[in-house]
Amino acid sequence: MNHTDAQILRNLQEDSSRPLAELASEIGLSPSACHRRVKLLEERGYIVGYSARLDQHSLGYEIMVFVEITLDSQSEEALSAFETEVGRLGEILECHLTTGDADYILRIAARSVGDFDRIHRESLSRLPRVASMKTRFSLRSIKGWRGFPVSAD
Repeated sequence: MNHTDAQILRNLQEDSSRPLAELASEIGLSPSACHRRVKLLEERGYIVGYSARLDQHSLGYEIMVFVEITLDSQSEEALSAFETEVGRLGEILECHLTTGDADYILRIAARSVGDFDRIHRESLSRLPRVASMKTRFSLRSIKGWRGFPVSAD
């Protein structure tokens, strides 16, 4: 990846809804050259999709919750059973296998404390092979996800 490709990725990550002609102009390319580079970045796997960032509060999600999960075993069977079930639950926004005290960290958006209680009772408490769970509520976001740092190789 060169400097121009890095510029394209940074600009698309910031706002992928802008017209290709505008992106090309910002980078100093013709629209056709910019289009070719974007398609090549997609083919090479740098760009895996396009989406919109939504405002959690406008959607009614007032609480962001992080849950540390420790399983009763780290066997392949235990990990697979847990990960399969997590993949089925829409309330879980993210799940990361981690090192340290917990095996997994989950990120969950809830509309209220009562809504998180429902999620806990109906979903989290039913996850397979869970030995312990620690929950942390985010008081406020200091720096939200805005994308990966991108630089030329």
